Amino acid sequence: MTDLKHPNPAFPTAEEDDRIASHPVETPQTRSPSYRLAFADHEFLLREELRPVRMQLELLKPELMQQDYGIKSTIVIFGSARIPEEERACRDLEAAEARLRAAPGDPAAERAVRVARSILAKSAYYDEARKLGHMITSDGQCPGRCELVVITGGGPGIMEAANRGAFDANGRSIGLNIVLPHEQNPNPYITPELSFQFHYFAMRKLHFLLRAKALVAFPGGFGTLDELFETLTLIQTRKVKPVPVLLFGKAYWDRIIDFEAMVEEGTVDAGDLDLFRFVETAEEAWSYIVDFYAGTGLVRGR
Repeated sequence: MTDLKHPNPAFPTAEEDDRIASHPVETPQTRSPSYRLAFADHEFLLREELRPVRMQLELLKPELMQQDYGIKSTIVIFGSARIPEEERACRDLEAAEARLRAAPGDPAAERAVRVARSILAKSAYYDEARKLGHMITSDGQCPGRCELVVITGGGPGIMEAANRGAFDANGRSIGLNIVLPHEQNPNPYITPELSFQFHYFAMRKLHFLLRAKALVAFPGGFGTLDELFETLTLIQTRKVKPVPVLLFGKAYWDRIIDFEAMVEEGTVDAGDLDLFRFVETAEEAWSYIVDFYAGTGLVRGR
């Protein structure tokens, strides 16, 4: 059987034929879109009927590139794109307070100050995410070894912090960005060769979990909740093997989700609350992950 990575040299490669086909003799026939090679025809690939092919491509491209770079396992870190480091949060609060001084009693300005103060209080999580990214990368990676690679949604805020921690440790990290109506550029700390962009949320979610050995959720919004509950559902229904699911900041999670009420209402079992654990510091989170995988060789030197 022909090795797909080393095709039979008797046949021209797709690259060779694409190069030849891209410079045809100019005739009415060669100028017609029908004459383009199917895999090189951008308009053809965007047809509605080609959705299954596009989904397959979004499955294959990140998978093959991660294989090329030897990525064996990952730790997923989620959290709000709106939580910056402290210095930026302080500037935002100052701007909000200046707006309120210019318009005393304005409800919108008052709310902006409250939100800015809340974000400033949560900016400590940026530091914890950065620290955790550094810890994971320092213990998981070394020359010839790519275990426990930090993977995020690729954006700013908490995601940036986690990628930045990996960058500080001179390791690789992954970012899975997605096309949004308001452009979201990948943060500058993602390993460039492992910075991916998606059209389909479903394919992006799949790649978050394909190699995941743990999921860490910092305070966040709808996107963080979406990924958190998808993972908990998959573990609860045994569609994936149990992995550590760590929620940073018990006070935040208790305020926005009443997990105990779900048990009292009978919509989840009491045991389902054991599927996740609250943590407060990077050290606590990393210690739990290390203990979970003790003796497996997954964590270097453990």
